[in-house]
Amino acid sequence: MQTLIKIGKKISVYGLVYILVLIFRSSFYEPYRIPSGSMIPTLHIGDFIMVNKYSYGLKIPFSDSKIGNIFDGNPIYPFGLSMPARGDVIVFKYPRDHSSDYIKRVVGLPGDTVEIKNKMLFINDKEVEVLNVEQGEEVDRDNSTLNYRLKYLREKFPNKTYLIQHDVDNFYKNNVPKIKIPPNKFFVMGDNRDYSQDSRTWGLVSRDEIKGKAFLVWMSFKIPMGEGEAEFNWRRLGLSIK
Repeated sequence: MQTLIKIGKKISVYGLVYILVLIFRSSFYEPYRIPSGSMIPTLHIGDFIMVNKYSYGLKIPFSDSKIGNIFDGNPIYPFGLSMPARGDVIVFKYPRDHSSDYIKRVVGLPGDTVEIKNKMLFINDKEVEVLNVEQGEEVDRDNSTLNYRLKYLREKFPNKTYLIQHDVDNFYKNNVPKIKIPPNKFFVMGDNRDYSQDSRTWGLVSRDEIKGKAFLVWMSFKIPMGEGEAEFNWRRLGLSIK
């Protein structure tokens, strides 16, 4: 009998710990793995990142999930919420399938007009400033891009500058007609501009679909092209996501 009571207490403790971990992941911090190359050169295939779930407001745990008649899938922020800033790297529910999470960079805010001309980004009819990467400047290339002719640029917003890449031989989405962004919607793009499915193809991200802001690479593996085993990538350990 005493043995059963001890087992029951252990199960209760483990259950409580499990629930606390779920609450922590739902409302505070959650790890994600980068499976694709849409955010190269900022994020590499094989990166493990940490996402701040309360960057834009502290939400009631699990309120962004559909749970019977309790929650309808839209997050509830009892203390108010803030909006992502231009240039933030965010994780969000894929607008066409909320069972999948995507990661992209916010470039267009509510009320903006966004347009792409010859691969260059225009916000409110003004070309976003870009700085050419100096010849000889080292760029941490993902293994999957080694056979491509790439051009690196630093895209510059007033509050943030970050690295993007263009494939010289790729003409994917060179031009995108001007779009006016409605309230509570955001235009997002991958930093790997010629290899990213994003707002240019499947549309805008709503505020309720945003899960949090990516801020740290806490672990990373080099993924080999072809045969071979993945190797731990010490160079990317602890990188801040800009």
